[in-house]
Amino acid sequence: MTAGVGEQVTDADLVAGYRRDPELFTAVHDRYFRDIYLYVAGRLDTQVAEDIAAETFLLAFDRRDRFDPDKGGLRPWLFGFATNLVARHRRKEARHYKALARLDPAPVVEGHENRVLTSVSAQRMQPQLAMALASLNGGERDVLLLLALGELSYDEIAQALGISIGTVGSRLSRARAKIHARIDSSLIDSALKGKETR
Repeated sequence: MTAGVGEQVTDADLVAGYRRDPELFTAVHDRYFRDIYLYVAGRLDTQVAEDIAAETFLLAFDRRDRFDPDKGGLRPWLFGFATNLVARHRRKEARHYKALARLDPAPVVEGHENRVLTSVSAQRMQPQLAMALASLNGGERDVLLLLALGELSYDEIAQALGISIGTVGSRLSRARAKIHARIDSSLIDSALKGKETR
């Protein structure tokens, strides 16, 4: 499972390696743990994220022989496990967003650089965004957060969730419309102006 100088080990190389020697599955963990952890932490919280990310890799290790590289990559396959595990915690996730929505936004501090203004604008939007996320159904929230937190492509999201790319697009469209309807557009405009002036 070694690549030449300057060459990166591909997912196919990783799969071939761990099929010969299961201990080499640690390379999959090393490559993707951070992505899975950050995705789960964004959906739930950091305390649960470590456990769910670890459970994701345990499931993947147990099912490593079932992975079919012809059906997609390791990354969306792992995100599929993580999303299913998050679904088990969905009620907690909804409570998390509702709790964030109840938080008072941080007070605006005058006289700081545009980067600080953007951050403050984002903090002021947090309660509305949290309520908007809580209002989405599970499928819409999964697609939106795989895109936003996991940074998966439409194709990877479809692979992770076992749905068509068209379904990804329609769920994402519905999610965006619901969020846009719930968030005060003046806060969005304020946040965007801060970014434009950087």
